[in-house]
Amino acid sequence: MNRSEYRDFYNKVGKLNGWDFSKLRTTSEGEQWNFLFEVTKRCNKSDLLLDIGTGGGEALISIADAALLLVGIDHSEGMIESATENFKISNKTNIRFLQMEAENITFPEFFFNVVSCRHSEFYANEVSKVLANDGIFLTQQVSENDKLNIKKAFGRGQGFETDKGILKDKYLTELAEAGFTDIQSFEYDATQYFQTYEDLVFFLKYTPVIPNFGQTDHDFEILQKFIELNQTEKGIKTNTERFMIVARK
Repeated sequence: MNRSEYRDFYNKVGKLNGWDFSKLRTTSEGEQWNFLFEVTKRCNKSDLLLDIGTGGGEALISIADAALLLVGIDHSEGMIESATENFKISNKTNIRFLQMEAENITFPEFFFNVVSCRHSEFYANEVSKVLANDGIFLTQQVSENDKLNIKKAFGRGQGFETDKGILKDKYLTELAEAGFTDIQSFEYDATQYFQTYEDLVFFLKYTPVIPNFGQTDHDFEILQKFIELNQTEKGIKTNTERFMIVARK
């Protein structure tokens, strides 16, 4: 899936579902942090927070009390439409959602105290431009070997057959070049269980893990075989691999 195809997919999902996976029934073993908690514990009540790639806004709305003003941006019109609808029913007053490209953030320089980015691309120079001196940037990203057994079963997938660590190293280098200091990175590879066939289908349908999933009957044949091989008492077994970077400007 190239960048243009991913954008089309992401916009379509935004209109249909936002980025809401709250109904997905899964359990995990071995996760080492909760990204939203990591963001909120670095916020003061007087801070301005920018969230890059905010999706349907569900996550940002859930931490609305952590800062004075929270702004979510996303390049997808569909995602911002979903975020705006979610905001209307949230009873929150200190959140704004705007359609904006991560590579051209049009806020004043040094405007935000905290910038976050979860599972979306970012541009270190743009983050640095709008982040106040001594401000904090946090990002969580999907590692190359995430859902590895699923990708192997299908013979394709997001980051499939890409060397582990390439994306993390790229971002670490770019942040250092943009003038960030005290740059820390963390990783985990957790076990994840999907409770049912329907949960796994929903996940594959609304994420880019397996590009174009479900467009042929063969995909469902592969999926059925995968489930037979990976069904456990706890659910259908796969993995969740993430890395997090925390950097101070």
